[in-house]
Amino acid sequence: MTSRQSILDFMRETAYKPMTYQELERHFGVDDAFEFKEFLKTLNQLEQDGEIIRTRNDRYGVPERMNLLRGRMQAHAKGFGFLIPEDKDHADVYIHANDMNSAMNGDTVFVRITGKGGPGGNRLEGEVVRVITRANTQIVGTFQHHESYGFVVPDDRRINRDIFIPQDKFLGAVDGMKVVVQLVKYPEGRAAAEGEVIEVLGHKDDPGVDILSIIRKYGLPEAFHEEVILEADAVPDAIRPEELAGRRDLRHKKIVTIDGEDAKDLDDAVCVERLTNGNYLLTVSIADVGYYVKEGSALDREAYNRGCSVYLVDRVIPMLPHRLSNGICSLNPRVDRLTMTCEMELDEGANVVRHDIYPSVIKTVERMTYTNVRKMLTLPEEELEDAGLIAKYGYLWDEFRLMEELAMKLRGKRMARGAIDFDFSEAKILVDRDGKPYDIVGRERSIAEMMIEEFMLAANETVAEHFHWLKVPFLYRIHEQPDGEKLQHFMEFIANFGYAVRGRGDTIHPRALQSLLEQIKGTKEETVISTVLLRSMKQAKYDAQTTGHYGLAAEFYSHFTSPIRRYPDLVIHRVMREVLEGGGVLTEERLEALASRMDDIARQSSERERIAVEAERETEALKKAEFMLDKIGEEFEGIISSVTSSACLWSWTIQSKGSSGSAI
Repeated sequence: MTSRQSILDFMRETAYKPMTYQELERHFGVDDAFEFKEFLKTLNQLEQDGEIIRTRNDRYGVPERMNLLRGRMQAHAKGFGFLIPEDKDHADVYIHANDMNSAMNGDTVFVRITGKGGPGGNRLEGEVVRVITRANTQIVGTFQHHESYGFVVPDDRRINRDIFIPQDKFLGAVDGMKVVVQLVKYPEGRAAAEGEVIEVLGHKDDPGVDILSIIRKYGLPEAFHEEVILEADAVPDAIRPEELAGRRDLRHKKIVTIDGEDAKDLDDAVCVERLTNGNYLLTVSIADVGYYVKEGSALDREAYNRGCSVYLVDRVIPMLPHRLSNGICSLNPRVDRLTMTCEMELDEGANVVRHDIYPSVIKTVERMTYTNVRKMLTLPEEELEDAGLIAKYGYLWDEFRLMEELAMKLRGKRMARGAIDFDFSEAKILVDRDGKPYDIVGRERSIAEMMIEEFMLAANETVAEHFHWLKVPFLYRIHEQPDGEKLQHFMEFIANFGYAVRGRGDTIHPRALQSLLEQIKGTKEETVISTVLLRSMKQAKYDAQTTGHYGLAAEFYSHFTSPIRRYPDLVIHRVMREVLEGGGVLTEERLEALASRMDDIARQSSERERIAVEAERETEALKKAEFMLDKIGEEFEGIISSVTSSACLWSWTIQSKGSSGSAI
């Protein structure tokens, strides 16, 4: 029987020229009816999977030998698109609207390079030869009724052609309703895509329909499957004594959680002590979610599929059921909780001189908020007395001051090595029960937030380096060097303001960029330069190999501190405990099993994170625009942060009718 691999190996040979199936049949000596049938099946499957391609004259070959590139289509609202190649070393390819050949945003396609064009004539251009897999099977949009037929105008502007709906496929939808459409035909030439309405969400102006449309658009799962709920319900509400075996008991320490007022899933707790040798002992304990979410379980499969929790303006779509995320896994005050701890001894220069990582049990003494910690560290004692904070938290005053001292040293060290710190003003949108925004306020990044940020960064780096040197399969958070061409454009842009950065292209050290951010701090051009710089950087992502984190100027980095809301953290928690319990040694078979999954988990987690970020940004932009609806005609000061051929994107500060805040 001819295998897939033998066919691929043959077609990749230098001397191979595309053959018909009859010629391939003769080459492989296929001589009986059953074998011939299986051979054709294998060819068809390879073609369907995009491993080989069939030409117009029915000859087969591998894409790389036929001047074809495989990748993901990134479409634009104006009809053109870009191929993002799977080959990371290959540049993106521009696809003219006339050469899209039915491809839609997100589709996996084959593209043939047709030449070069664009400014300077250096941009690769191509045409879509074949769509391998469709990314869009369902579309969310607004229904328009045209007597005997209908159209759905997609919410996603990157799908720039309306969907035709036959009259018997309306599902009761009327003009102006938001609907979900199942595609039954994709666009071909001038013919529109065709679909059928499978869900009516409500009228586009009804309360809550706007956010629900975004949830459907990005395919965000709202409810958990029954088997997932059953598994979550089977998890006990309290820790049993026998579960403490093999865990270090930290219940005697003054460990606290510090989070926002509305946080319910508390997954990190900290403690800082002064040692007799003058060094600091930083203890970061993270909820041991992996103890309850077993590998391969229904809970684990669901967490993998979701990838992360999604934080929309008016709701949270959690990665794990609330029984876990707000219950036994949440580090609630004054109750025993199972954790994974990273303990670090740091000297006066904030260098980690010793560390230890182990399973533990903790009992936090307080559930602190950023607001109260900030007050404890910044307000005069009399005001704290009046507010009752001394009576309540006075016994932790020395601990908070020690935390501040260490955090500032960690931050100073990080900045000195060149970490890039974008200090953007973030906005928090306040909505009423109907989802209508009534105010936009700035999110404060006070000393309390900075303390937790520095402690989590230190733990994540320590964990990443520790397990890298153990040479076990792991997941890292990486941030690649910026694209040299984009950085060159950025340097030309800032030259207009009289600024310069040392270095050239992708040889620019992050320290040089951080120096620029410090130089522009407080200037009127700070926002626009910071924004353009951020757009010049690559996105951070997950990877099974560590290549460093450019933005943090860190050689090793992972995500260890949020296993309740991020799947990569949950995965490495399980690896960590397995390695620790096995004395640092895993069998060859287990190492291979873990390694075989890491690339896929990294890809899935990065993809789900991108979807979550896009959904979160879209809901925020929607509510900001809605907040400004009743202010038409009023004047505001703004900064133009970007100009395109058709529109300006704005940052503005709102000071109107007693309502204050900033909308970005």
